[in-house]
Amino acid sequence: MNGPLRNGPLRNGPLRNGPLRRTVAAVAMVLCAAALPATSSATAAPTPAPADAQAQAQWIDRDTVIWKGAEHTAAQLESGTHGIRIRLTPGTLTPAERAAYPHLATYPAFTVDPRDRGLARTALRDKLLATQLRADGQRATTGVQIPGVLDDLYGARARHAALGPVFHLGRPTLSVWAPTARTVALELDGRTVPMRREDTTGIWRVQGTPDWAGKPYRYLVTVWAPTVGKTVTNKVTDPYSTALTADSARSLVTDLDDPKLAPAGWSQLTKPAAVPLRRARIQELHIRDFSVEDRTSRHPGQYLALTDRRSDGMRHLASLARSGTSYVHLLPAFDFATTPERRADQERPGCDLASYAPESDSQQDCVGKSAAHDAYNWGYDPLHYTVPEGAYASDPEGPARTVEFRRMVQGLNGAGLRTVMDVVYNHTAASGQDPHSVLDRIVPGYYQRLLDDGSVATSTCCSGTAPEHTMMGKLVVDSVVTWAKEYKVDGFRFDLMGHHPKANILAVRKALDALTPRKDGVDGKSIVLYGEGWNFGEAANDARFVQATQQNMAGTGIATFSDRARDAVRGGSPFDGDPGIQGFASGLYTDPNSSPGNGSRAEQRARLLHYQDLIKIGLTGNLADYTFTDTTGRRVKGSQLDYNGAPAGYAAAPGDALAYADAHDNETLYDALAYKLPQRTRAADRSRMQVLALATTALSQGPALSQAGSDLLRSKSLDRNSFDSGDWFNALHWNCTDGNGFGRGLPPAADNKDKWPYAKPLLADPALRPGCAAISETSAAYRDLLRIHTTEPAFGLATAAAVQKALSFPLSGKAETPGVLTMRLGNLVVVFNATPHRQDQAVRDLAGERYALHPVQAHGADRTTATASYARSSGTFTVPARTVAVYRRG
Repeated sequence: MNGPLRNGPLRNGPLRNGPLRRTVAAVAMVLCAAALPATSSATAAPTPAPADAQAQAQWIDRDTVIWKGAEHTAAQLESGTHGIRIRLTPGTLTPAERAAYPHLATYPAFTVDPRDRGLARTALRDKLLATQLRADGQRATTGVQIPGVLDDLYGARARHAALGPVFHLGRPTLSVWAPTARTVALELDGRTVPMRREDTTGIWRVQGTPDWAGKPYRYLVTVWAPTVGKTVTNKVTDPYSTALTADSARSLVTDLDDPKLAPAGWSQLTKPAAVPLRRARIQELHIRDFSVEDRTSRHPGQYLALTDRRSDGMRHLASLARSGTSYVHLLPAFDFATTPERRADQERPGCDLASYAPESDSQQDCVGKSAAHDAYNWGYDPLHYTVPEGAYASDPEGPARTVEFRRMVQGLNGAGLRTVMDVVYNHTAASGQDPHSVLDRIVPGYYQRLLDDGSVATSTCCSGTAPEHTMMGKLVVDSVVTWAKEYKVDGFRFDLMGHHPKANILAVRKALDALTPRKDGVDGKSIVLYGEGWNFGEAANDARFVQATQQNMAGTGIATFSDRARDAVRGGSPFDGDPGIQGFASGLYTDPNSSPGNGSRAEQRARLLHYQDLIKIGLTGNLADYTFTDTTGRRVKGSQLDYNGAPAGYAAAPGDALAYADAHDNETLYDALAYKLPQRTRAADRSRMQVLALATTALSQGPALSQAGSDLLRSKSLDRNSFDSGDWFNALHWNCTDGNGFGRGLPPAADNKDKWPYAKPLLADPALRPGCAAISETSAAYRDLLRIHTTEPAFGLATAAAVQKALSFPLSGKAETPGVLTMRLGNLVVVFNATPHRQDQAVRDLAGERYALHPVQAHGADRTTATASYARSSGTFTVPARTVAVYRRG
């Protein structure tokens, strides 16, 4: 299939229907990356391993084996050609073992005979089977999962070792962890160089000479491969690669500290002042989208486009930075599997896409024919975690990508922006003997998370990894630290962070906190961390370990995306078959469309008011203990407010939850509103509703993210999953004369065809393609909101207690106006009027107080908002239709 799962619960939030919300069984999803083996949809169970490769026994430490389905009688482990027999006697798990393997606690346990414990290291380097003669006389046989015993035997020592190429006085040492390999050698300069095994760590090493620097290499790993049932010699790149040849064919012996790889000024790089995560305003950006259709860019589609200070794109980012945007979050820029890196190998659509009608299916058909081999992919299919992707470099051959990535960071810093990387350690592009499998061809069955039968878990869409294993957890930490030290990255967004142990993410935090400007050239404590804390799959509900999920990460200072207010603002969920289901910012009850999914008028009103409560909690930073009066008149905490069967509020402090109204997954905000607002809605009113939706995040406590171009009404022509839809549907348009992307044809069929009947009349309607006025007015109004957020300290409260004291919703309760939300925050009052009518909000407690429209809005770009008024005698705030107005006392 053609791309990682972008719009199921894995991408933007759990399912919506009670107990099923934490499963993937109820949603059809797209699977792993182009050019990888096709698999079934996520509605089916993962493909089981062949019968002779199943591994229902798990050797969890040197003393203990657990065997699902075995009888609790004597058994043994048998190892390959050496004829090793390791006797097993019925046993029980210790409390520590039960805590470490909760998902295995009910299965029969066996104890390794003390006389045979010394055989483990040898046995693990060959074919390994568990056997048992059952009471019925039948012989039971299964493969053996070995990650636990490998960690027990080698992990404590290996976890502190340096892996990959390490230089000392100009001489490189290459090291790879391969404890189950029979032999490992280095392929370099057309020759094979033996490597030496360190028995206590399972690491193989070789020291080279200075002339090795810059040369390509691979490891030759001879190892038992259970997926093919034989011993193989794999020619495989280095998981700790620091540089690569084109298309990741070879690793390069590269020292990232080599002065030749440092662009001018790198060692003295001055960064914008660090912004605490609770105040961060983040633009999410795909490197190719940013510039590939920017006629003013000198480096379209490349890292260096973010150094083109005079391009339209960079000018826009700089204007956002001046207004208060603090970070640019780059979609995956590490080495990924799906894009040909040489430009000569990248296919292009072979038709005149602009010639087709705006609602035609011809564009998506033409784009689809070259999609598997074009230059486009989101990149959620990791190949090498710690090397920049070559497709974005001017030359993918060699270390130019390193220099240019660093120049990109310089370019963003120079524009006033810090840099966040989207990292994807939860899965690999492939596993087993697939050519795109790196980790699993070096230590088969270790780095991937295995299910009870030995098959690789695929709930993340692709071959899942196991960061709970010592050396996979080490790889995560080491990789993040390398990006921070060697590339001066300022933050990391973890894809599907809920599939990581909480301990692993906290280990990343600890390692970053140890970095200092004097010792490492960076201040690690200023680096921000956030991720997707969704709870689903084989790890769900802490089945294997305490996960890095929304509620579990509360209080850690590491934020998780909050889907609560997102759904309330947009309406419905990303998985609705009917895209017309409305929300607060899309006209529910106050400006209804004809969608039957919205229900009766009474149902709409009730749902809208509940949505308003969810948005209120979102504005607090999604705090669990924030207490307020909800729209039913009850006094409740955020954690007592229902979100599809789960607590709405889960954060302990304002930096724990990240607010957003749109991201790369699912329809853009403009496209969602195109589906949901009545089709008759004027362009100017669509613009105002876009600003209103963005305001619910821009003016919230805690961090907030928006997709690049949302302030320009960005559209992907209603594409809900554009991971492989090419430049035609994805490119950003910084010049309003080029439109906003709406009407570029029906989006690709694979993930959108069920919505084509809704999409066709919209795409064909010229009134839904905004002109320059609507686009520029939206952007200007959004920048005004950012300025208000940046200049008003009340939007950066540090504790839940401070929020409880300063922030309130004075008109919340049974009499609250549907479609209008009033927030009091210190010396500010903010009114969100999502209705198509002017609204008066009388706050009697403020009668006699002096308030006026905030000067940024009073003198700002939006002259309609500038007409908002305040009557001191009655404490009444009058706000135009479809407007968010901020008032300041004094």
